Amino acid sequence: MNRVKKMIHTDRAYRAGLSGKGVTVAVMDTGIAVHRDFEGRILRFVDFCHGRSGLYDDNGHGTHVSGIIAGNGSCSRDDRGVCIYSGIAPKANVIMLKVLDEHGNGNTEKVLQGIDWVIKNRENYGIRLLNISVGMLPGAGEREQKELLSAVDAAWDQGIFVVAAAGNNGPRENTVTIPGISRKILTVGSCDDAGKEGGMRGLRSGYSGNGPTECCIVKPEILAPGTRITSCSADGEGYQVKSGTSMAAPVVTGALALAYQKYGYLTPAEMKLRLYERAYPRGEALGKKCWGVIHVDNLVSGR
Repeated sequence: MNRVKKMIHTDRAYRAGLSGKGVTVAVMDTGIAVHRDFEGRILRFVDFCHGRSGLYDDNGHGTHVSGIIAGNGSCSRDDRGVCIYSGIAPKANVIMLKVLDEHGNGNTEKVLQGIDWVIKNRENYGIRLLNISVGMLPGAGEREQKELLSAVDAAWDQGIFVVAAAGNNGPRENTVTIPGISRKILTVGSCDDAGKEGGMRGLRSGYSGNGPTECCIVKPEILAPGTRITSCSADGEGYQVKSGTSMAAPVVTGALALAYQKYGYLTPAEMKLRLYERAYPRGEALGKKCWGVIHVDNLVSGR
């Protein structure tokens, strides 16, 4: 995670005291384990798969994603007291909506139920962000596509900043998964998916989903590190390494939690414009059709 923070430039943000404190992030995934790095900041767990009430993650993906966003790294504290694997917003609150099973699979109905729950409970829990590291390919049923896109757009319109992963089906064009093709929400790709590292762990080099979409929309808009990311494991105290745009998306979600701590008055559209204006390097410098890489210090600087 220290590598990730250097790549997205978080130094000034942390020196300014930003930590995501008071910002609530909803995560739709495989669940979340009891892990010391979350220190009682898991406000709610809703299980749409098995209806269980206690915290659990029978896959590990959701715990890893949540750790990238909000883990405080306390289980990785070194001799100097530095938490090596702390997440981007180590004091943010998390709500976990389990919509994926032990194999990481789910169905549209459960995802729709999860989004509806977030919208209905937005004010009760102060939910500002929704991280969706879940996606379906453009070849999915037309009705399911429309329902999912309509649901994420509705969440956006209700003041919830929705962040979706671009998927791992690149490098060809039009390979961004749904709901990442939505015109409104923010879609995140990996900036470090090329070369040997990008092709590890079953992912092809250049795995990050690419646009433009069939409607000629630039997607993903923003990039972040997604390869070989170390974060919380489901065993409660350890860590594991995962790669994919599922990891890049929560890097951006965590960065946005820092930004919302300072600019809590911004609408999703206003915050998205701020991201666009302050991305660096720009997409042209990367040779990719996107805004660029997220730059946290730029994002939280100034008014």
